[in-house]
Amino acid sequence: MVRPDHINFAERPMLVYWETTQACPLACRHCRASAMPTPHPLQLTYQEAERLLDDVASFGEPKPHLVLTGGDPLQRDRLFDIIAMARHRGIKVSVTPAASPLLTRETFVELKAAGVDSIALSLDGSTAEKHDDIRQVPGTFDITMKAVRWAGQVGLPLQLNTLVTDETASDLEAIYELLHDFPLMRWSLFFLISVGRGKQLNELEPAKAEALMHWIQDLVPVAPFQIKTTEAPSYRRVASETMKEKGMTPAEIRCTSVHAGYGIRDGNGIVFVSHLGQVYPSGFLPLEAGNIRQSSLKDIYQNSEVFKMVRDVDHFEGKCGDCEYRRICGGSRARAYAHTGNAAGSDPICAYQPVLAGAAV
Repeated sequence: MVRPDHINFAERPMLVYWETTQACPLACRHCRASAMPTPHPLQLTYQEAERLLDDVASFGEPKPHLVLTGGDPLQRDRLFDIIAMARHRGIKVSVTPAASPLLTRETFVELKAAGVDSIALSLDGSTAEKHDDIRQVPGTFDITMKAVRWAGQVGLPLQLNTLVTDETASDLEAIYELLHDFPLMRWSLFFLISVGRGKQLNELEPAKAEALMHWIQDLVPVAPFQIKTTEAPSYRRVASETMKEKGMTPAEIRCTSVHAGYGIRDGNGIVFVSHLGQVYPSGFLPLEAGNIRQSSLKDIYQNSEVFKMVRDVDHFEGKCGDCEYRRICGGSRARAYAHTGNAAGSDPICAYQPVLAGAAV
């Protein structure tokens, strides 16, 4: 297997996120998509989905991993036919269903039989009151808890995603304790980007974000599952500094999961395709680079000016441009854009002050 850190991200992504539909029965307070109850009438057709999968396969080996997201992908017509088409092309598939009445034990059995590699669910509070307040629909916490158990019963690897905001940060330790009881592959902590309905919530201040990243790094060696961050690439700096302080050699650091993620960020190893075929560096960075209805995904990813810009760390501005960790971190391009309208600017959540301007680790 080719490690992610051995992939040339200018040539191919590691992850392709496809917003299969905007339809979703929930009304989450942080929803990037501002999802709606019903599908958009112009969402990609089944035939266009087939061409998209051909595009994904055209990147060659190792093929990108396809994440079917939304909205709620269970609301997408012919979802299992789409999964079958992807598997026929040798594409690994993950699904991120919403906690709705459609999410039953039988659904997990079907997903497992269809060859889905993993699923991801969201858990944003340690209690029903806290979680359902984020999801805005009563009962979603109970459905999520049942779904976690069903995933374990049918043998589907499970990732749980947790929102990190000023409102949820104090509950993270309780969520971590709750997760100990479940067969979990990975816990992913998503640091809020203020887009879509997410503007209703508050991002962490830099000092609090830095302290939280140190807490995460302290958990990594003892947690019974993997822990990762999303839209917080500066965690790689924190982890690298901590590992060096503990006396780990460069060879030992290269064997860690954190090192495998070096450089992966919006548009560099990641690409997002909307329900209408628009292509973005990520779902949280609304800079359209093209549309698969007019161009191939491969051509857009490799050649569009948007993707070239977000990959070019030597032309980042402010602290991110000066930072010696810019190649392994690069900052959240989505957060920089959300705050300033400049995707090449600095990630405002990062508390670090560069000490070797112009150098790079």
